[in-house]
Amino acid sequence: MNTNEKYLQRCIDLARNGLGKTYPNPMVGSVIVYNDQIIGEGWHQKAGEGHAEVNAINSVKDKSLLPKSTIYVSLEPCSHFGKTPPCCDLIIKNQIPKVVIGTIDPHSKVAGNGIKRLIEAGIDVTVGVLEKECYELNKRFFTFHQKKRPYIILKWAETQDGYIAPREREEQKPVWITSKYSRQWVHKWRSEEQAILVGTQTVLDDNPQLDVRDWTGNHPTRIVIDRKNRIPRSCAVFNNHVKTIVICETITEKNTENCIFESIDFENEITIQIIKVLYKHEIQSVLIEGGQRTLQSFIDTNLWDEALVFKGAAFFNNGTKAPTISQSYFSKKQLRQDELKRYTNHD
Repeated sequence: MNTNEKYLQRCIDLARNGLGKTYPNPMVGSVIVYNDQIIGEGWHQKAGEGHAEVNAINSVKDKSLLPKSTIYVSLEPCSHFGKTPPCCDLIIKNQIPKVVIGTIDPHSKVAGNGIKRLIEAGIDVTVGVLEKECYELNKRFFTFHQKKRPYIILKWAETQDGYIAPREREEQKPVWITSKYSRQWVHKWRSEEQAILVGTQTVLDDNPQLDVRDWTGNHPTRIVIDRKNRIPRSCAVFNNHVKTIVICETITEKNTENCIFESIDFENEITIQIIKVLYKHEIQSVLIEGGQRTLQSFIDTNLWDEALVFKGAAFFNNGTKAPTISQSYFSKKQLRQDELKRYTNHD
């Protein structure tokens, strides 16, 4: 790893501190280096607050070193006024002579304009250092702006014999397949994604809360598919504690601040229409948690980016079979008695 890569990797590490907290903005990290020593660093912590470059520059104690330093940033500095002033202007104002950038910002308001502004100001700009890693860091943001849809993650738990639900349920709802430790991992992931989606039967069977009560972080927006408006308003998804978007065939009641109804045509391209609704609501990532028909529909229409599949120690012998996925998993890890496989959609 060369010098530029070393400091860009530090930018990526810093940026990850903002995971799940920066929507609709990307995660960005920045470091400032003088004489091969880091003299300032920062990351974007929350939308509306200072960007990574601002925080890095503000952290430098001796500002007289800035005209002799290099600033590293994982994503192209912004060149437009949003909730904060352009970072390009701040870099130019502080006379930082060299900027090293991980990757170009795909947002239409930036998209190379930041780099252009810096070059026009006489600054030495290097672009494309650890570009793949910087893209992976903001895969949600990039997917949203380039593909005009959210980043889609499928998640389910299955038994050793390949079932996600038993044929008959006892009083316990839901019927757990994995351990409390794995469920805590799931709540952590929920806090990192902007939305969580389930189908009608999952709500009727399990009455899930779809929050992050076993972790600290933001609750995702709940997306509920309820074609025939069958879900009782007494269910947890309608408790108004978290924003909920209900996708139905016919809207029968008015929207409230935390409960929004959207209608689609359930006879045509259901998954595509659902994704368009999420894009309309500026949702950059969604965790799809089931059930089987919902998950399989996204697999069959090839509308998914990652899949997280837990395998617990239990056997059901019969019941609802798990979704089938043709891709090979790219990683596998043991979470105590459970196994977790991760899949990436290479198509």
